[in-house]
Amino acid sequence: MQDFLFTAGSFIVALAILIAVHEFGHFWVARKLGVKVLRFSIGFGRPLLRRVSPRDGAEYVLAAIPLGGYVKMLDEREGPVAPAEQHLAFNRQRLWKRVAIVIAGPVFNFLFAIFAYWAVLVSGDMGTRPLIGEVAPQSIAAEAGFAPGDELLAVADRATPTWESAVFALMAEVLDGEDLPLRVRDEEGVEQVRILDGDALAELDDDPAILSNLGLSPARPELPAIIGELTPGEPAAQAGLRPGDLVRGVDGESISLWGELVEAVQARPGRPLHLEVERGSELLDVLVVPRAIHLDDRQIGRIGAAAQIPEHLFDDYRREVRLGPIAAVGAAVSKTTDMSLLMLRVIGRMLAGKASVENLSGPISIATAAGKTASYGLVSFVKFLAVVSVSLGLINLFPIPVLDGGHLLYFAIEAVKGSPLSEQAQLQGQRIGLALLAALMTLAFYVDISRLLGG
Repeated sequence: MQDFLFTAGSFIVALAILIAVHEFGHFWVARKLGVKVLRFSIGFGRPLLRRVSPRDGAEYVLAAIPLGGYVKMLDEREGPVAPAEQHLAFNRQRLWKRVAIVIAGPVFNFLFAIFAYWAVLVSGDMGTRPLIGEVAPQSIAAEAGFAPGDELLAVADRATPTWESAVFALMAEVLDGEDLPLRVRDEEGVEQVRILDGDALAELDDDPAILSNLGLSPARPELPAIIGELTPGEPAAQAGLRPGDLVRGVDGESISLWGELVEAVQARPGRPLHLEVERGSELLDVLVVPRAIHLDDRQIGRIGAAAQIPEHLFDDYRREVRLGPIAAVGAAVSKTTDMSLLMLRVIGRMLAGKASVENLSGPISIATAAGKTASYGLVSFVKFLAVVSVSLGLINLFPIPVLDGGHLLYFAIEAVKGSPLSEQAQLQGQRIGLALLAALMTLAFYVDISRLLGG
């Protein structure tokens, strides 16, 4: 229950921030261009908080349903306007002003993403060095000559100081289906360029697990088989294991690494295991029966024990990316641009039938990601907000009536024909737009629920 509340709270905070940014863009530009704002609302439905400005009478509302927001402006199409205020009505403004007001929402989303990435880069973003662990035999990476211990330095012309940047660069470049050069430093410290075959890349499915598709896995430090934390009530604690115990063997077979212990436990759900345990100067035989749990479509064993992490074990695997305030501006703009282009390319592939709708994320997936990134810390949550803000900005620019892009489409038609579309035509467009949005939301919910059910 506590995890659910944290996830829900993180989701609401994320939505409130991003909606406020988007709607503030409309609000601020409208006010600057001389349009009267009647209401600024975060959320829909029944107002939870409401304040009326004594200066101009504008309402500021926090509503009960946090799945959107709106800025209501003075407009003769929505009700009578006093002659003295007609010059303040949105519909009376010149075309360029109306375009500026409408496009301001998505623009503020992009500006927010730039600011978020800038703040992360200036404060320092801790990541993992892109060191390669295993290379799957006969994989694309193996054919290109990759070997364990290689460190990725660049994908095409994109520097990759961390695995996060490397995965992003691979996702962006692999979509081209062309030969892809990757610059690496091998275990001897020699820099080389390895080429991923474009024909092989073009045959990859659109699974977002790009590394496994290529046959690569990140290097991980080898942990000794020392018991760290124990979960009360789980088999390890019930069997009498203690933090600091060193597991030397399983059922008579010697082991030295934590991964070997995990493999043995997972392979024996519900079956007794004899652990040879070193505790101080004692050598003990401990009988433990792993509890059977279901993971995806298989049954595995679990004993409720975590590894003891030696101090400084991960030091060689960590890397901090930190830039000065000026350099971070260019990097943040570049990151936001790259993210926007990648999203557009994925959407284009989905529309062309070359990518699965499994790439869609609905409210359930977004809420889960919000809770997960918030639990990792402020930097992770801010990066999550930046990604969703870019997505929100792009979606709102789609030429679908009821979205900002739909209004821009109307304005483009008005610019060509020299007069606004008729109210009847705009009304029909709104109906079509609502139907498209309902279909898209239904599909996103379906994909979310399928993920939850393991479909």
